[in-house]
Amino acid sequence: MKNFTSISSSSKPKFQQLIEHIINSIEDGTLLRGQRLPSINEVSESSGIARMTVTKAYDELRELGLVTSHHGKGFYVASTDTRNQLNIFVLFDALTPFKEILYDSLIAELGESINVNIFFHHHNLKVFENLLMNNLGNYNFFVVMPHFKEDVTHILQKIPREKLLILDIDAPNLGDDYAILCQDFEQNIFQGLTEAKDLIKKYQTLSLVLSSKSFQYTPIGIINGFERFCNENKISYEIISNLEEEEHLQKDHAYLVFRENDLVRFINWSNKKHWKLGEDIGLLSYDDTPIKEILAEGISVISNDFSIMGKRAAKMILSREKGRFVNNCYFIERKSL
Repeated sequence: MKNFTSISSSSKPKFQQLIEHIINSIEDGTLLRGQRLPSINEVSESSGIARMTVTKAYDELRELGLVTSHHGKGFYVASTDTRNQLNIFVLFDALTPFKEILYDSLIAELGESINVNIFFHHHNLKVFENLLMNNLGNYNFFVVMPHFKEDVTHILQKIPREKLLILDIDAPNLGDDYAILCQDFEQNIFQGLTEAKDLIKKYQTLSLVLSSKSFQYTPIGIINGFERFCNENKISYEIISNLEEEEHLQKDHAYLVFRENDLVRFINWSNKKHWKLGEDIGLLSYDDTPIKEILAEGISVISNDFSIMGKRAAKMILSREKGRFVNNCYFIERKSL
């Protein structure tokens, strides 16, 4: 096998470099199925890598199904099929239309050869923890949406950081040695509302509808960004827990709504009152989906690009890229505002 002298010169973690070195050696035919690998001591001495780091890399390769070990004899190449090296556990809070776009984009970018299974915690902390802890030995990579008001750092830290991608929402108590791809909810909502400011100012009040009785989770950043925008621009506002009654709608008011069920009820109630969206009453939604382009001649949205997020997540998984990255957000003007 090729020597290990190039490993220490890269900025990547050494165990990850060693994994990639061995996978590359398998792919270029230097290592064949059944061939013995250098021992942990041999690799450590020739490369200057700590024995513990070499052990970690070999354990990872064993989990990937590429390496096997025989007691007293050493490590051997178990498979040369490096395409099937990832078995990914995906944990979302819920499957909403825009998260379906994210998931489909992730799967398409990863490719058909990688196995992916998806689970949902529905903001139940016990379900979240049990799903992760019961599957730690069954998968070699985890993609997790930790959508909770509570700090779940202690649970996330039970997953080896090199096997974890935190998606959609930040985990601020984890450092940049983790892989985190998220939205900056406070900045996104503030920026989107700022871009829509002239349209919003047509109305007497801007209301944020939380849908707190449903599976809809509203990050605190949304509320902070909403209040900051309204206060800085001297816009009258209110925060509504749930949109339950037709009487909640008021003419010459604008509403920021999350759930698609709430959107449909909002439009239905507005039609009953013979109010035209974008004139008599304003409607703005968070997160774009194809149906919002055509519903009621188009719903204005502030949205993350979930297709781009899915592609970026797949690339981070495949490259094992670490760091904290924020996905872009934008405002789309349509007739509802």
